[in-house]
Amino acid sequence: MNVKNRIILAMDLMDLDQAISVTEQVSDYIDTIKIGYPLALSQGLSCFSKFKENFSFNIIADFKVADIPPTNEKITRVTLDAGADAIIVHGMVGDDSARACQEVAENRGKEIILLTEMSHPGAEKFIKPLSEDIARMGVELGITNYVAPSTRLDRLEKIRKLVGDDSFIISPGVGTQGGDPKETLKYADAIIVGRSIYNAKEPENAVMEILDGIK
Repeated sequence: MNVKNRIILAMDLMDLDQAISVTEQVSDYIDTIKIGYPLALSQGLSCFSKFKENFSFNIIADFKVADIPPTNEKITRVTLDAGADAIIVHGMVGDDSARACQEVAENRGKEIILLTEMSHPGAEKFIKPLSEDIARMGVELGITNYVAPSTRLDRLEKIRKLVGDDSFIISPGVGTQGGDPKETLKYADAIIVGRSIYNAKEPENAVMEILDGIK
């Protein structure tokens, strides 16, 4: 997975025209966008194809898929067929559920990204204790893309050591949640930034400030 300038735009606006407008303003600096439930549920899965019509971007579906294998297979299939290039999958539901998503993606020449640990405070209660086991499971499955938090750099560093330097880690929590871009990129391959960009009065300037800070 390659990400221009190591920045992924997390697009959680719920109006498609507004989302496309913001993305247009920063399109010179990024080439990867993460679309989650807010936009997909409010506008439908056709939002993936709409973005493809307007931009030559990689699209990550942030659906944090977490169900039994047959259901995971269906969710992954319909999402990737709708135009997403990759889908984020929870590892906490086990290897059989993750493998179901992995097989669908591989058959389509696309990718899954395994979620090891989330960036919000509540993740420390239940997900954090499992994250290292999830990372090890991902390595055993041959998964090479991971999500790990920028808000807990010690955890991000640990997960990097577990998955190895050849794996690709994307890291949420930069900006509004307090994660530091430059420090995060010591361990992650790309940072995920949403509200700090799409809620800014001038999204282009917000991206440029981030770029200046990670030089």
